[in-house]
Amino acid sequence: MVVTLLASIFVFGILVLVHEVGHFVAAKLTDMRVDRFAIGFGPRIVKYTHGETEYSLRALPLGGFNDIAGMDAANNTAGERGYCAKSIPARMIVILAGSFMNLVLPIFLFFGIFFFAGVSTPSSEPVLGTVVPGHPAANAGLLAGDRIVAIEGAPVNSWQDITSLIKDADGKVLHVEYERAGEHQTTSVIPAYNAQEKRSLIGVSSSVTTRMPGFFEAAELAVTRTGTTLMMMLSMLGQMVTGAQQADLAGPIGVAQIAGEAAQIGVVPLLSLTALLSLNLAIINLFPIPALDGGHFLTLVVEAVRGKPLSAKAMHYAQMFGVSLLVLLMLYATKNDIMRIFVGG
Repeated sequence: MVVTLLASIFVFGILVLVHEVGHFVAAKLTDMRVDRFAIGFGPRIVKYTHGETEYSLRALPLGGFNDIAGMDAANNTAGERGYCAKSIPARMIVILAGSFMNLVLPIFLFFGIFFFAGVSTPSSEPVLGTVVPGHPAANAGLLAGDRIVAIEGAPVNSWQDITSLIKDADGKVLHVEYERAGEHQTTSVIPAYNAQEKRSLIGVSSSVTTRMPGFFEAAELAVTRTGTTLMMMLSMLGQMVTGAQQADLAGPIGVAQIAGEAAQIGVVPLLSLTALLSLNLAIINLFPIPALDGGHFLTLVVEAVRGKPLSAKAMHYAQMFGVSLLVLLMLYATKNDIMRIFVGG
């Protein structure tokens, strides 16, 4: 529970910090006045004022905000330094900067992983690389380095044999034969169904072979990994929109659970998950929904076409619609989380 909590704070904190720093830096570079920069919502835990900006860390780490003067044209107290007084291109830069930073963050995370931890390639050998504490394999006494010889009497010659024999064995007692330090041993393990993977798991990963790339190769690999991951996500999103793939939304509870599981395996899986969530956040934030960055960008496009901004009344109703839609999506995602974690559906 403590690991899950700390991992969640780390992941959400990094994602929000990078996103809000993007908006903040862009606003400063376009000479907008930023009154408040906050990570989290609710009561202030720590605050510090430097120049014209108050910086604060707040109690609920599930978000953050920049209070840029002049976001509401009717209450612009910053004159020419107000958001509403700046050119449309300048405002577009500020709006898109948050998502841009979430697209850049994975490059740095993947670079750090490749340069400091190396490039790991999963082995096809039936040797346990990682055994997650608290999961069925660990509870059965299996350790990293154990070579699986047989499951329920069926010979195991590759890692694929292990996954095939376990994937449909939810709740069944499986007799496992393995070798440790040259000695033949046996144990029993009960696989548990994982809703995210849609198959039974025992909490293990394969062994890996690792090589250490140089600085420039690590940077190239990081850019490539970020690009291919982004394209894969966009492809999956397209399939969801067309109905070719079922949408399976996860809310804060689900993300926290996944972060906790990744943290139990190690730092590299946690950083990899953070990179994936950062790309996901960038994509979602660019949806043309009022209250999201994509919705703000769309209103700027409309303003550019019309030659004048939308009326205050139209903006109010658009924001209300956007917030209502986001609340409904959050409730739906939270319901999915509860069903997966506590009900098993």
